[in-house]
Amino acid sequence: MTTEERLDLFKKSGAFLEGHFLLSSGLHSPQYIEKFRVLEYPNYTELLCKDIANHFKKENIELVIGPMTGGILLAHEVAKALSVKSMFTERVDNIMSLRRGFYFKKGTRILLVEDVVTTGGSIFEVIDLIKSLDGNIVGVGYLVDRSGGKVDFGVPQYPLLKFDIITYKPEECPLCKKGIELVKPGSKKHNNI
Repeated sequence: MTTEERLDLFKKSGAFLEGHFLLSSGLHSPQYIEKFRVLEYPNYTELLCKDIANHFKKENIELVIGPMTGGILLAHEVAKALSVKSMFTERVDNIMSLRRGFYFKKGTRILLVEDVVTTGGSIFEVIDLIKSLDGNIVGVGYLVDRSGGKVDFGVPQYPLLKFDIITYKPEECPLCKKGIELVKPGSKKHNNI
């Protein structure tokens, strides 16, 4: 897929939003990628994940791991495209962990996947976990790089889309100063009519 084709999937699904958003990092932004809007469409998810899988197909991947929540879907679809196992991590007492009987052998060649990277915090936690279990991290594939290319995981990485989305510290946010309503994505409930 081309970058334009990938972006088109995000636009058609309503995953690219503009407004005043509170990011999970605590920063504010005039733009937001609501990845679950694109992940609502299994055919879009499959296409995007096949793209990640194709990029890493020569790396002899044995396992794909993604952090909960969006990473679960992506790990499953990328693993399906590579014909390997998938797992997901989750936080237990605020520590990234493998649960549910998930384990892998020392030296297993692992591809990490994520939906959106802004600071890379979740992936860095997964990297630390995998290294502590003697896994061999081959690369990181993700849907969207919101970091402006600033995040380096120390392994080959492949974002499908790169957005130079502006972020502000809350105390410096011009959108706050203009009185524009701050929205925490995913927090609004919608009533179907």
